[in-house]
Amino acid sequence: MPIVTIQVTRDGTAPGAASLTAEEKAALIKGSSELLRDVLGKPLESTFVVIEEVDTDNWGWGGLRVQEFRRHRAAQAG
Repeated sequence: MPIVTIQVTRDGTAPGAASLTAEEKAALIKGSSELLRDVLGKPLESTFVVIEEVDTDNWGWGGLRVQEFRRHRAAQAG
């Protein structure tokens, strides 16, 4: 029984969104399950998919909290 864990940031995918939509989550679950079926031959009903949304305060990049990293990167670009 495969278990897939997908971690995404709680940025949302549209302006003002604070998380993924139900439709996006459904697509991730379906696509992950189909991938394991196609690659490993695992039946859809034996695959579990867990989606974890991580608040932006709870992760970092390049030694900085992600919001600081993004500000730093934007300042360098602009």
